[in-house]
Amino acid sequence: MKRRPNYPAGAGSLVWLFLVGLPLYVMLGATVQSRSDYAQNGPLSFPDHFTLDNYTGAFGEGFGRYLLNTVIVTACVIAIVLLLVPPLAFAIVRSRSRLTSGVFRLFLLGLAIPAQAVIVPMFYLISKAGLYDNLIGVILPTAAFCLPISALILSGTMRDISPELFEAMAIDGAQPRQIFFRLVLPLSKGGLSTIVVFSALQAWNGFLFPLVLTQSESTKLITLGLYNFQTEHGINIPGLLAAVVLSMMPVLLVYLFARRALVQGLMGVGGK
Repeated sequence: MKRRPNYPAGAGSLVWLFLVGLPLYVMLGATVQSRSDYAQNGPLSFPDHFTLDNYTGAFGEGFGRYLLNTVIVTACVIAIVLLLVPPLAFAIVRSRSRLTSGVFRLFLLGLAIPAQAVIVPMFYLISKAGLYDNLIGVILPTAAFCLPISALILSGTMRDISPELFEAMAIDGAQPRQIFFRLVLPLSKGGLSTIVVFSALQAWNGFLFPLVLTQSESTKLITLGLYNFQTEHGINIPGLLAAVVLSMMPVLLVYLFARRALVQGLMGVGGK
């Protein structure tokens, strides 16, 4: 049978491409214009003179320090998640006790608690612990809110591992620790990549915890550092958008390299 072209689908694709491409064009075009040219020509104009002063000026506003702080927070959150979640997910999948099942259900209650609902007691606890205006005070609550969904994703991935593989290793005399390191972790790369990307996004884009739990310039993260482009005389839109582009590049690169494993990990949520 001869296939006829689907014109409505093609038209819809063009509309979707326009809706997605226009904001990207406006953002990237503004970053290579001077502030005066942007104010004079408008956001939709094509740059007459290309300049990279907005990108270099972002580092002059302290972007490098904010970037380093954000990298530290993100790396520590990922480390905490990778240290705690895989053994927890393995215990959830392999244990048949009611205690483990109850703990898992209690653990998942964290999915129903928004950060906004506990920010006041969180501020009190962090202050009493002497961690206010410290990166550790941002790392710990951020990692805590990443744990429930990460455990759910990774336990779903581990449930997809064939039970016959566990039985074969147990017959060969393998201990639970050996099964965990030699079987479960290598076959859970998709789920591990998923929780790494998810935790990195939560830490990198976090705003509420850095806003409430930090104060000084030395502990600012990228999400708060963007406020430096807003002054009493107006907003430096080209400089702000250049900082936004710089801030999203690391996460975009992580996603590009881990997208296949990320999709596979999300497909395994919930188990068979």
